[in-house]
Amino acid sequence: MRLLQRTALCIVILWFTLGGIAHFLWPQSFLKIMPPVFPYPLEIVYISGFFELLGAAGVLLARTRRAAGLGLALLTICVTPANVYMWQHAEQFPGVPPSLLLLRLPLQVLLVVAIVWSTRRRIPDHP
Repeated sequence: MRLLQRTALCIVILWFTLGGIAHFLWPQSFLKIMPPVFPYPLEIVYISGFFELLGAAGVLLARTRRAAGLGLALLTICVTPANVYMWQHAEQFPGVPPSLLLLRLPLQVLLVVAIVWSTRRRIPDHP
């Protein structure tokens, strides 16, 4: 695995490990960004935190890395409504500049790309 790909993998592992833990330590923070149309918001916070931790653990092992990476990419796409909700309701988050809330959306796309790229099967280099 190349250095850049390995670095991206480490970022993915850290991102989802810390994020998953945060879901359990500070669920109220995540509840604030949950669009009100979703039923059982607290359960969704805990379930998504669990899957973040499971995915982070899964990408540590070469044999489960690809499947865990695809799962994390799908999970990241599934939480997009929370980021869109924050951006659309910036007045509810006065401590965060609206431009930063907007920036989260393309950064989420980059995160999905980083997840897929860093967890893909390594293609052997040809001489």
